[in-house]
Amino acid sequence: MKSNLDLVNDTDGFPYGDGPITINGQVLFTLLWRDAGGEYPIGYVLDRVVDEFAKLPEQLTGHMQVDRTARTLRMFQALATEPARTAAVAALTQHLRERDVFPLLRGWRGEPWPVHGRRGELLFSVERAAVGLLGAVRYGVHLTAYVEDAAAPHGLRVWVPRRAADKSTFPGMLDNTVAGGLMTGEDPFECVVREADEEASLPEAVVRAGTTPVGIITYIYVTDGPNNGEAGFVYPEVEWAYDLRLPADVVPQPKDGEVDEFYLCDVDTIKRDLAAGEYKTNCGVVMLDFFIRHGILTVEEEPQLAEIQKRMRRELPFPGPHWGNW
Repeated sequence: MKSNLDLVNDTDGFPYGDGPITINGQVLFTLLWRDAGGEYPIGYVLDRVVDEFAKLPEQLTGHMQVDRTARTLRMFQALATEPARTAAVAALTQHLRERDVFPLLRGWRGEPWPVHGRRGELLFSVERAAVGLLGAVRYGVHLTAYVEDAAAPHGLRVWVPRRAADKSTFPGMLDNTVAGGLMTGEDPFECVVREADEEASLPEAVVRAGTTPVGIITYIYVTDGPNNGEAGFVYPEVEWAYDLRLPADVVPQPKDGEVDEFYLCDVDTIKRDLAAGEYKTNCGVVMLDFFIRHGILTVEEEPQLAEIQKRMRRELPFPGPHWGNW
């Protein structure tokens, strides 16, 4: 059985501390970017990815520069515009996909995801399935829809979906009511509205009127392989969290095949399923955050609450809209 801190460890699995970093025996390189203020990091790249990049013509790798002593990497710096950089990244990732170099690219989605600079600019976009090659920040949204029920423990029940059995990642596991990734240029709230319709058939008017933003959750996830295609890749992630109190007569329904079924669960059932490891990793953390905010999980029950809360909002070393001065 998993403790609440175990659930956080499963999601925020990247080591803390300074110095050289090794993940599952793989040395990490820091992907650097330069602007007028100097260099700063935008991603973590595995050494085996660097080795594959090094086999390719420099035109494909954006005239890559590697410092194996300092464990740093520079790519696409010579291209002056975002469209040119995006096109170059697309050419590189498509080349790798066609040759089946990395299994994670078999999950190709045709969705551009953003990589940001520290001044608020879009540096380039990269195919969703290929973000892990660069270890850049991924952005998503999670909506927890609940129904007030005086007869239920803590006075509420939560709509919990089971992911489709044929999903490429975390098949058959429990999830948050609605969740999805942010494409380049997409507003988080508009992403919630879109995903709520696509995944749960929730009426747009209900979502727009009743959804409340409740903050962001940040962590650095390391893939384990069986549930996410290929082990050892590093994903710094930012999730915008939202709550939606639904009327009793509004019932989520599967629509796009992402979900097999929705269950209206009481708190005790959710706690049991969390402890049993039934939830997709980051969805378990979002649920813990919901419990904390609604006074369901308290320090009296969970003596490690402060550590859990700290780990849910890890400081990420890379720029993006999660930065307070963004």
